[in-house]
Amino acid sequence: MTFRTEQEKFWTGEFGTEYTGRNQGEHIVASNVALFGRILRAAPHVRSIVELGCNIGLNLQALHRINPRFELRGHEINATAARAARELAIAEIVEGTILDELAAGRTFDLAFTKTVLIHINPDELNRVYDNLHALSTRCILVCEYYNPSPMVVNYRGNDDRLFKRDFAGEIMDRFGLRLVDYGFTYHRDNYFPQDDVTWFLMEK
Repeated sequence: MTFRTEQEKFWTGEFGTEYTGRNQGEHIVASNVALFGRILRAAPHVRSIVELGCNIGLNLQALHRINPRFELRGHEINATAARAARELAIAEIVEGTILDELAAGRTFDLAFTKTVLIHINPDELNRVYDNLHALSTRCILVCEYYNPSPMVVNYRGNDDRLFKRDFAGEIMDRFGLRLVDYGFTYHRDNYFPQDDVTWFLMEK
């Protein structure tokens, strides 16, 4: 696999594999069920969903529990994580970088990322934005760390591995999308905590 950025190499290597060990468990799936249940109320037409950067499939598991009839696909760069997601047998899993062109004739009602854009080299973000837009027939969802202007955050002692910005605003401006709904998830939620992530549901 050929990579354009140091960030891609970072996530395919030891750090990316260790990440899967730190981030798993039933409590995460339950929190994701609550989150996606809330989001999908504003998109009742959704029947097929693709996730860019699915890791071991925690979001896909939640979506499958919400509706086992959802047609699901995940794209994942880390081989260990992709294998774990595939073993769930609930979604088609494609191993590879999401900086490559992904649209190959198959589209979905909803394309989304969750804490993935924050780890993409800012110079390559438009490639991922284009994939989200091309893969979606109607809705795009991003659940990411928000900041009104671009900034870099040291990530577990690593520089240039976590970036905050207004991802949704950039996507809406690039493609002329309409904002359908948005919200915030808090790490101290009493029942369904998440990272302090802001989500934006957009529609073509």
